[in-house]
Amino acid sequence: MQGLSTQRAPHPSVVLPHFAFGALSFLVLSFLMILASNELTGHYFNGKILAITHIATLGWISMVIFGALYQLIPVVMEVALYSEKLAKINFTIFAIGIVLIVYTFWISQFGLILLIAATLLFIAIILFTINIVLTAKSAEKWNIESSLIVSAVFWLFTTALLGFLLSVNFKTVFLPEAHITYLKAHAHTGMVGWFLLLIIGVGSSLIPMFFLSHALNRKRLHWAFYLINSGMFIFFMDTVFIHKGFFILPVVLISAGIFSFMLFVRQSYKKRARKNLDIPLKHTVVSIILMFVPIILAFFISLESGMGMKLMLRINILYGVSILLGFITSLILGQAYKTLPFIIWLQRYQNLVGKVKTPLPQHLYSEKVLNMQYWAFNLTVLFLFAGMLSGINLVIQIGNYLLLATAVLYNINIYKMYTHKIKTTEL
Repeated sequence: MQGLSTQRAPHPSVVLPHFAFGALSFLVLSFLMILASNELTGHYFNGKILAITHIATLGWISMVIFGALYQLIPVVMEVALYSEKLAKINFTIFAIGIVLIVYTFWISQFGLILLIAATLLFIAIILFTINIVLTAKSAEKWNIESSLIVSAVFWLFTTALLGFLLSVNFKTVFLPEAHITYLKAHAHTGMVGWFLLLIIGVGSSLIPMFFLSHALNRKRLHWAFYLINSGMFIFFMDTVFIHKGFFILPVVLISAGIFSFMLFVRQSYKKRARKNLDIPLKHTVVSIILMFVPIILAFFISLESGMGMKLMLRINILYGVSILLGFITSLILGQAYKTLPFIIWLQRYQNLVGKVKTPLPQHLYSEKVLNMQYWAFNLTVLFLFAGMLSGINLVIQIGNYLLLATAVLYNINIYKMYTHKIKTTEL
């Protein structure tokens, strides 16, 4: 954990609002899942599904990633963030845009408010891209992790651009192909190009750090970088411009890239000095296992086999849910406890170290609540996945309430950390 400490790290006021907004978004997301349970076995081009998707991808996942990246870039690239002020401005614009876009999708109004929301989000992501690119440009150290992060930011910008164009197209139709075609490209550039590459870039630094593993073969990360970016490029060009249906080739390339990363994680796990895994690291291991689910589902979708329309729709929804609420959410629920307590601990106790006895970072939250959160999440995955695959609404609703329990427990610990009062004893 000491690897997260650096003199180049931004002020906590840059990072902490992102985690707080993300936690609240996770809570709202779980409520919306309960309210829209009947929609979760239908078509994904639906106002309520779009609202849930955007609060998951933007409010929950991207907001936490933004905050974490501001803290981790000084570690990965060994350079200070280009502008902390720009990061704070970006947070405000991004947060307003998220609230507006979730609201307008939920009420299925695709007019002016949607355009305003998309514009704000596009501006926020442009500012974020500028901040990260200028930070990377000034870095003296460049490695494969840096390449993965910068390429992920490129795909984020592409995702935002497509989203903005789609919002304009709702009001004034100008795109040559059907709206759903660009929506597919928009979703995959976000989930694979942005989330996956970013997670691999950051995870390849954090996972060995927390496993305490050394002397790893990083060539697998190079393979992951080239395979996933190649797959994304072919998919994007085909979906947006060529329209020849080259879906299976990108699936194979991206799956091979993911497999390369999994081999890296497996190597890190086998070489770990820390044999007993705590709950946050167990969350991380569950996350890696859950990566297999969308890979398998992607092959089914790409083959377009003779399954019924209703089953294919459920598989498409489950594909997105397995990425957002399975793989990525499990990773965040684990890694947040490896980064956030340390950031808050530094803010409270950095100037007291060596003068008085201080609590450890893990004392800032409840281990009991974390343990309950871990099991609630695992049950959430079990019921949600089974319910969506079977189409049984009762099973889905049980999964949704378990997701709400997970979100409540996570927010309890976040609140406990944020409101922690300084406690010291004499040496």
